[in-house]
Amino acid sequence: QLQFVESGGGLVQPGGSLRLSCAASGFSLDYYHIGWFRQAPGKEREGVSCMSSGDSTNYADSVKGRFTISRDNVMNTVYLQMNSLKPEDTAVYYCAAVHVTRSAWPVISSCAPNRFDFWGQGTQVTVSS
Repeated sequence: QLQFVESGGGLVQPGGSLRLSCAASGFSLDYYHIGWFRQAPGKEREGVSCMSSGDSTNYADSVKGRFTISRDNVMNTVYLQMNSLKPEDTAVYYCAAVHVTRSAWPVISSCAPNRFDFWGQGTQVTVSS
């Protein structure tokens, strides 16, 4: 059974940092494009950052220079390092994956949520003083 387990969310002050983790089980991340998404109350889910199976990356303009996506294929885990956090980063954050045979990277690089098949349960990130 394919499953993601997310961790690392919490409450942080503006300017602070968090690292989100997403551990995959039941499948190997080697053959998947991966992504991080977020959804704030009353808003649609949006792409934060996506990474191809070959480690190409793309970031939303709102997080460029502050967030870094990475993967550890040995640990079968995806990470999102978030620095210089702002109140507007407050949201539930989700990791997701799609097999490379489902979509090529040029399509996935747009980081559209509807391109991804497997989702974690989400972890809350709250940025507030």
